[in-house]
Amino acid sequence: MSQPNPRPPQPPKKSKKAAAQEALISPPWFPDAKWHLRTLLLIYGVLIVAYLGISRVLSGLPKPYQLRRIPMEMTPWLNPGGKLHLPEEQLKAPPDDPPATPKQ
Repeated sequence: MSQPNPRPPQPPKKSKKAAAQEALISPPWFPDAKWHLRTLLLIYGVLIVAYLGISRVLSGLPKPYQLRRIPMEMTPWLNPGGKLHLPEEQLKAPPDDPPATPKQ
């Protein structure tokens, strides 16, 4: 009786040059459109959830650290009722005070 071979037969070994050439010929994986779409949706989802979570946490901070409301005069482009046109006098910087003269 013959004993069974304890080792399975091994495929013939390739040279390093043949293995490198085979690796260059058949790349292992390229992302397709479906993968890109899933990845972008995941990134946007994480960003939206993070933004909403951080906004909720910041809105619950105590008084001196709360998010502030910016006055409409500083940001007229954010006015929801339309454009706000200020008179020319309100757009100019206030005049400088004249230098005080010492009294004798």
